[in-house]
Amino acid sequence: MPSSLRARLRLTLTAVLTSASMLALAVPAGAEPAAAVGEFEQQVLFKASQDPGYACFRIPAVVRTAKGTLLAFAEGRVLNCGDAADVDIVVKRSTDDGRTWSPLQVVNEGDGDTHGNPAPVVDRETGRILLAETYNTGRTDSASCAVPCDRAPYMQHSDDDGLTWSRPRDLSDELLPANWNSWYATGPVHGLQLTGGGHPGRLVFGVNTETWEGNRPTANHAALITSDDGGNHWDIGATDTWPIAEDGTFRQKPSEIALTERADGSVLVSGREQDGADLGHRTQAVSRDGGDSFAAPFEDIPDLYAPQVQGSLLRLGDRLLLACPGDPDRRRTMMIRSSYDDGLTWESTDRGTVVTPDWSGYSDMVEIGTDTVGLLYEGGTVDARDEIRFARFTEDWLTPSRGADPTTSDLAPDGEPAAVLGGARETAGVSGDALQFDGADDAVRLPYREQLPLGTKNFTASLWFRYTATTGEQPMLWMGGSGNSQPQVWLRGEPESGRITGLITTRDGAAPPATTSVRTTSAYNDGQWHHLALRRSAGQLTLFIDGSAISTPDVPGSVSRNSPFGVHIGQRMDGRAHFTGAIDDVRVYAHALSDAELTGLSTGSILPVTQDTVLWLPMDQVSGGR
Repeated sequence: MPSSLRARLRLTLTAVLTSASMLALAVPAGAEPAAAVGEFEQQVLFKASQDPGYACFRIPAVVRTAKGTLLAFAEGRVLNCGDAADVDIVVKRSTDDGRTWSPLQVVNEGDGDTHGNPAPVVDRETGRILLAETYNTGRTDSASCAVPCDRAPYMQHSDDDGLTWSRPRDLSDELLPANWNSWYATGPVHGLQLTGGGHPGRLVFGVNTETWEGNRPTANHAALITSDDGGNHWDIGATDTWPIAEDGTFRQKPSEIALTERADGSVLVSGREQDGADLGHRTQAVSRDGGDSFAAPFEDIPDLYAPQVQGSLLRLGDRLLLACPGDPDRRRTMMIRSSYDDGLTWESTDRGTVVTPDWSGYSDMVEIGTDTVGLLYEGGTVDARDEIRFARFTEDWLTPSRGADPTTSDLAPDGEPAAVLGGARETAGVSGDALQFDGADDAVRLPYREQLPLGTKNFTASLWFRYTATTGEQPMLWMGGSGNSQPQVWLRGEPESGRITGLITTRDGAAPPATTSVRTTSAYNDGQWHHLALRRSAGQLTLFIDGSAISTPDVPGSVSRNSPFGVHIGQRMDGRAHFTGAIDDVRVYAHALSDAELTGLSTGSILPVTQDTVLWLPMDQVSGGR
């Protein structure tokens, strides 16, 4: 079928389906507004079954034009859902603040190639809408672009509020230096027109690229692209480059750049972190000169839990919003988290606002009014790529800021009070008091500090527990990420299997993750106090229960690298299981305790605090916050 006929057919059929179904607001199954106040509504905006001619829609981006029209962009993937097949850029328009939408319009047809990564930005002085995008040679299967990938930047514009679009122009001469010769990605998320910071009126969007030499990538670059003449000419501005070692390892790889202007005129830049050695899957930088340079290199945020995924930023009055999935392992549970200090700190997952517990992925946000936000995001009950939804919510629908949580003391050197979540209460312990957990939402979470990650060191984790649960996963101590591939250390009861398990997952250089575990032959769920310890030492991982030892061979590598990082007592890192029972005297040491020292701990001896004491939670007092 000729491409022009295919496009007309899509437009006609989409108009029919739009009038029949898209104008009705439908909340997907499982979506639950996080607050009883405020307004929330959403609808499916792009979906293969209602937009004929496409197998899949991905990579949303949204802007509000100078006339107030909302433009929702996406990649329309023709053959399959792969990143590098036949891909068009498509758009739908709304002139009533996102309540109803026009039929699908093809902005840029791939015609067998990949035309994607939409990054729109609006010049409010002229009304022009500029759309940055990238091209590469398409393929007919669902595999990724062959490397080095022949990606190149292009741009289109509209001067009639998004109704028609210019022919694409190649920006390679301006924005593709010779050493950016493999991967190249614009956005994919909206750009900015600055209002302050010494460069009012400047247009800015983000890119990430790779350098390829010989047969491998040697560097990753995250950069801001700027224009001071309304988009007629563009310059490469702030650039942060991270080398890639010969074995394929690297510290950071900031990608899929989102940005927002802070109250002081500086630009906050948030990126996806992908497979680097640093902890965390979100990384940030700031430009204080309108995008000409970064004030410092990108820095990961270890305890801002997120999977490896694109996210979006928006400034809403005095708060900044971050939209991305909250599950640290999988693309699931779209969440809005707020920052009240210009991005220095972000709400934890227990404070963020859940948009949906469904599978969810890429997103973009737009301010519709002074207190209303539009969220365009990938979601689905089966797969995050099922559809693209548009949600509208008011600021008072977001979970309100709350005061400090109650705390319990961490007596390790430089230890900070740990947050007591959900209402865990004191109970009689082995010596003094302990904390009782209800199995629903109780937990203790330590604030991140650089001493907590154990890396490749030998270590010992020790605690006392008491429980009677006969079902469910019973997490006692969790350090690191979650899932099958993220470095982690944990101890948990598994009463249905009749055992206690200690487990580590490691990363060693560029090798794939490795996991080993050691288990008891009893669940020890008799309601009595038991001492439990996990030791990594001399090529062995050993589990001690009331002085008895079970060992298994260790696996080499770091137990805390390349993942979000949290330390929790009584909870999985992803919050999908909680402990029911009591826990006392939790200690972690960055060295292997001797058998005699462990025997001493199990009989109530007190070990001295040293610089190798990573954490020590007596768990005998809860202070403040109630």
